[in-house]
Amino acid sequence: MMCESAPPNLRVADPEPGIRLVTIDRPERRNALDRATYAGLTAAIVAVARDEAVRAVVLTGAGGCFTAGNDLKDFQDVETGGDSPGLTFLKALRACPKPVLAAVEGHAVGIGTTLLLHCDLAYAGDGARFRLPFTALGLSPEGGSSYLLPLVAGSKRAAELLMLGEPFTAAEAAAAGLVNAAVPAGMALETALGKARALAALPPLSIAATKQALRRGHEEAVVRTLGEEAEVFHALRRAPEAQAAFAAFLHR
Repeated sequence: MMCESAPPNLRVADPEPGIRLVTIDRPERRNALDRATYAGLTAAIVAVARDEAVRAVVLTGAGGCFTAGNDLKDFQDVETGGDSPGLTFLKALRACPKPVLAAVEGHAVGIGTTLLLHCDLAYAGDGARFRLPFTALGLSPEGGSSYLLPLVAGSKRAAELLMLGEPFTAAEAAAAGLVNAAVPAGMALETALGKARALAALPPLSIAATKQALRRGHEEAVVRTLGEEAEVFHALRRAPEAQAAFAAFLHR
């Protein structure tokens, strides 16, 4: 069942009782995340947290693509003030007391990869391609990745992924701890929905307590890292080197 008044660039539905499905729907931009889409995602996650009928939420992308990351058109606007829309979304995602699952097909670039570190479960189709291209764009890690990625992938692999910024496969994402498993191409959403169904059938207070316990030891460090990374990231974003990289990308 489709939810009424879905936020811009999103499809929000309840495919079965207890499960909310949020689909990024900007296929003409490979589901790149602009300010409006971030605001919609934040509102959708906050709504999940408040809705007692929802037991789990699944994030995915339309058209066989998860997300190409930040819409670089927004990054040419250098005005800032307070938390960015992306950071506001990540904080809402991090604070969601319900299980959050991700289903990844196609491209998962930049924040399309780092947001997976804040999901409880994630599955990727074999054809998915991941990339953390921050250094190539004159930027630095974001989304808590400088803290969380070494925890799940190890310091050497995290350095390789964040410093070189080379594309990597679904199997490599699974080996690095970014997703639970690589599944046959086209099966990520079905797999994630199956796991969401299993979670929705369990006692919600027990699931919430378990999620809180799993995060307790790192929460303070993650919140601090999100803020510190954002400060450096946006300072670099305003610099001529990054602005030139954005312009070159958009005009290639």
